[in-house]
Amino acid sequence: MSDTKTQAGRIRTEVHGHVFKIIIDNVAKKNSFSPQMMAQMSDAMTLLDRTDDYWVGVLCAEGPDFTAGLDMPKFFGPKAENTELKPGNIDAFALKSRCRKPIVTAVQGICFTIGIEMMLAGDIVVAADDAKFCQMESKRGIAPLGGAHFRYLTRAGWGDAMYHLFLCDEFGAARAHKIGFVQEVVAPGQQIARAMEIANLIAKNAPIGIQVTKEAALKFIEAGESAAIDYIPKIKDRVFSSEDMKEGIQSFVERRSAVFRGK
Repeated sequence: MSDTKTQAGRIRTEVHGHVFKIIIDNVAKKNSFSPQMMAQMSDAMTLLDRTDDYWVGVLCAEGPDFTAGLDMPKFFGPKAENTELKPGNIDAFALKSRCRKPIVTAVQGICFTIGIEMMLAGDIVVAADDAKFCQMESKRGIAPLGGAHFRYLTRAGWGDAMYHLFLCDEFGAARAHKIGFVQEVVAPGQQIARAMEIANLIAKNAPIGIQVTKEAALKFIEAGESAAIDYIPKIKDRVFSSEDMKEGIQSFVERRSAVFRGK
C-alpha cells in the first residue's frame, strides 16, 4: 500500500501512535470499491490485527462520500475480476475472520451497501449529519452478501432491520443514530477528527483488556452469526442464478430502472 496519491482507487494507511488509520481513496468514483481495493482493505485490516503496536483502528474515506459500494461491472459483469483474498487474511466484513482490535468508523455523504456492512463489522461509528445510507442490493437483483442480513438485526432489531432491508430505502444520519447503526452524529468535516479522538481515548486503556472485552462480547452472538454466515453461499447461489440478477446488473449498466420478474 503506497502513501503516494498517484494511483487511482486504492486503500491508504497511516500510523498515529497506537492508532492505525485506514483510508478509502477513490474519490473520482465516489470511493466505490474495485476487487483490488477489497484485497488492499483486507491487507490493511490484517496488518491492524497482527501488529502489536496498533491498538485501535480508524476506518475513514477521502472526499465527500464514504463509499457508493461496489464498482458493479468489475465484480459481476462479463469482465469481472478475481476477488479472492489471501489465505488467513482478515476480511473487511468480518465474515471469515474478524479483527481483534476495536475499530472506529467515520462516515460521510454516500454510505451504501458494502459501506454499511463494513461499518457494522466494526465497533463504533461516527457519522457526519450529511451521511446517507441505503442497502440497495435487491434493487439490483441480488442480495446483501457482506453481513447486512444479520448485522441489521444485531444493531436495530427485527422490525427496523426488515424495514430497511425490504424497502431498500435511503435514510439519514439521524435515523441511523436512532436505530443504533451510528453512535455519534457530528457536523460534516468533523467525523474523522472525532473518530480519531475516540480511538485515542480507547488507546489510553489497556490493549489486552480492550481486546478480550471485544472477544468476550462476541461470544454472546457468534453462534447466531456463524449460522447466518454459513447461509451466505445459499443466498449467493440463488440470486446469482436468477434472471433478476442479470436484469439488475444490465439496468445498472444502462442507467435505467430494472424490471424484475421474480425468476
